[in-house]
Amino acid sequence: MPCSSSTILSTYKPVDASSPEPLQYGQPWHLYFSHAFDPSRLARRPCAGQLFPACQHCSQTRGSLRWRTVHKRDGKSGFLLWFYASLRRDKQDNATNSTSMAMTGQIYVEKLSPNPAPANPPLPIIFIAGAAQTGTNFLDTPDGRPGWASYFISKGHTVYLSDQPARGRSFWFPGHGSIGYIGSPDSVSDIFTDVAHNGNQWPQAKLHTQWPGTGRVGDSTFDAFYRSQVQFQKDRFIGEEENAQAYSALVDLVGDCYIISHSQAGAYGWRVGDMRPHLVKGIVQLEPSGPPFTLRPPFGNEPAFAFGLTDLAIGYEPSAGENADNMETVVEPAIDAHHDECIMQKAPAKKLTNLGGIPQLVVTGEASFHAPYDYCTVKYLEQVGVEVEHADLGEEGIHGNGHMFFMEKNNLEIADRVYQWLQRH
Repeated sequence: MPCSSSTILSTYKPVDASSPEPLQYGQPWHLYFSHAFDPSRLARRPCAGQLFPACQHCSQTRGSLRWRTVHKRDGKSGFLLWFYASLRRDKQDNATNSTSMAMTGQIYVEKLSPNPAPANPPLPIIFIAGAAQTGTNFLDTPDGRPGWASYFISKGHTVYLSDQPARGRSFWFPGHGSIGYIGSPDSVSDIFTDVAHNGNQWPQAKLHTQWPGTGRVGDSTFDAFYRSQVQFQKDRFIGEEENAQAYSALVDLVGDCYIISHSQAGAYGWRVGDMRPHLVKGIVQLEPSGPPFTLRPPFGNEPAFAFGLTDLAIGYEPSAGENADNMETVVEPAIDAHHDECIMQKAPAKKLTNLGGIPQLVVTGEASFHAPYDYCTVKYLEQVGVEVEHADLGEEGIHGNGHMFFMEKNNLEIADRVYQWLQRH
């Protein structure tokens, strides 16, 4: 369907490459990283359908702006389209009109497509970022190197980057749940960017070497990363349900696809796979939420995820019960002193029949706080009938990575590991 003036307000083309300081990939959207952006340097032009050869979302996104991407890497350009997916209408208490409505639960989505489009394109990829993060995580790195979006576009994939409900560019309805924020700069350094500085906080922490820069306040790369942190829905139950609904709606728009989810979003990826098993063809979990049935340091040490992988109901056979009342668990001892004990189902285990048909990859950084317990998540996925592979990066010869490995110095080496898995599935 060609773009029309009724659905496209305006499009833009990049400035001439010979102009000073040509725009780089991500600048119009990646403002958290303090890129300078002067709109006068973009030339307005009327909508032209040929700019957007894959504009199938036009009918769903009335009034949206489409931007042609302004990046060019390795001789390949791409196109970007943005829209909002999923919403619900909630009553809004108002002093003058108690029956007014507000639209909530929507997510901001950017669609980036390779240009020229490959003759036989691989399946598109939907990225879901972790807590306090946005879709900018995957555009480029805090020190300006190509991110995973560029890598997978170069391999022919269309990618979808987004901000979760009530986060970043996605609307938050005041009074709905509660808003949380990222920790202090020092805590972010200790957990994510300068892990080896406090090398005894978990057994593998001292192995962290891959973050670019010092990872501390005052270092330009750390400051860029810390500026990109945003508010997020603090209520785990509201957050899980809103994300499950929003990303299921996005999958309905996209069709057959892969999901790559990170950290907090692990539960959301599993919920979407459970809700759309006929469309989700593979799930890549980058250090997913967990381990099963519990929170572990540095973010807690208490029961959680009553349904094993999720806080809310997911499709077990036989049923886990409305409130997971039918789940029985046992504790299995740790495999060694560097790993945590695991909580598993008591045999015979209930199966996740929908997720069982979706191949999955769990990726774990050698020095991350996930290193002691991600193996428990993999064991649990196997127990519930999921075909799963564990990319334990240190064991595979990819060393020194923390929780944000898709931003670290060897980020594209890890992207290639994921790409090789996608090619087989």
